[in-house]
Amino acid sequence: MRETAQPGDLLDWYDAHARDLPWRVSPADRSAGVRPDPYRIWLSEIMLQQTTVAAVKSYFERFTTLWPDVAALAAAEDADVMAEWAGLGYYARARNLLKCARAVVADHGGRFPQTRAGLQALPGIGPYTSAAISAIAYDLPETVVDGNVERVMARLHDLHTPLPEAKPALTALADALTPQTRPGDYAQAVMDLGATICTPRSPACGICPWRAPCAARAAGTMADLPRKSPKKPKPTRLGIAYVAQRDDGAILLETRPDKGLLGGMLGFPGSDWSETPEPDPPLEAEWQDLGEEARHTFTHFHLRLRIMVAQVGGNAAPRRGAFHPRHSYRPASLPTVMRKVHDLAHGRLREML
Repeated sequence: MRETAQPGDLLDWYDAHARDLPWRVSPADRSAGVRPDPYRIWLSEIMLQQTTVAAVKSYFERFTTLWPDVAALAAAEDADVMAEWAGLGYYARARNLLKCARAVVADHGGRFPQTRAGLQALPGIGPYTSAAISAIAYDLPETVVDGNVERVMARLHDLHTPLPEAKPALTALADALTPQTRPGDYAQAVMDLGATICTPRSPACGICPWRAPCAARAAGTMADLPRKSPKKPKPTRLGIAYVAQRDDGAILLETRPDKGLLGGMLGFPGSDWSETPEPDPPLEAEWQDLGEEARHTFTHFHLRLRIMVAQVGGNAAPRRGAFHPRHSYRPASLPTVMRKVHDLAHGRLREML
């Protein structure tokens, strides 16, 4: 008979092999009484949604240097936070970050609620994030299930039901293993196991602390799990981006509406994004077709942006947006797709000066 997976075996492995992450309190420090900062746990979890640890680290360190606690973030200017978030994607997260920080300060005296229900009542905190903060920051026995945990559970139990249909079953399996002792460390241990050993390709089963009870290892099906339903092909949308530069070097930018893709972010004025976009230049000018496209892939579609450029005089009056002086214009503050537009257009604009 196959052994049963024991949380203690995983915790012993975690004590020796936990990843060193900037928002994490190590097992040794935690056992010495150091408590995780709920602000740092919350910030990291929001950043990590649909984003890799490698991509998040530098953003996290920059954010916590600029805004070391929730009160500092709540007092920050929206434009500054959105600019620092640029490139991380899924920009609704940044808007909800500010809403949540301000709610914590205004409604909770600057302290995050210590219950999952209280956390989940805050803007931008859903079931997964509330469980993660509850477990990791407050050591409550909440079940935390991300993609890594789903993969570990599917393999541990040799579950072949495809995702997303399998999510409820995988959550129930994860819940059955969540211990009352050290649940915060355990939650991080399962995620670390999936990230470093039970990886999507070529899992290192020989050094896994749960290799003996793993049903997929016994069946030889590790590489096949978790199964996933076929994805629908992504459609392609087209658009036009207008890049205008004044004679003094100022660049025309607009802040996109709060709702929708890239909401609240600075970008170049443009057309709608559709199969047949309507030209919508932001001012009268001699627009030139750059002859190149900025291409970007969002979650649900591919985007191809035709780029139009123009050099204009100092009296140019845009119908949308505003000119930003050269000294205050930071391409790094633009979302990724708009940085691609900049990278393609800036050489032509230099030639036109």
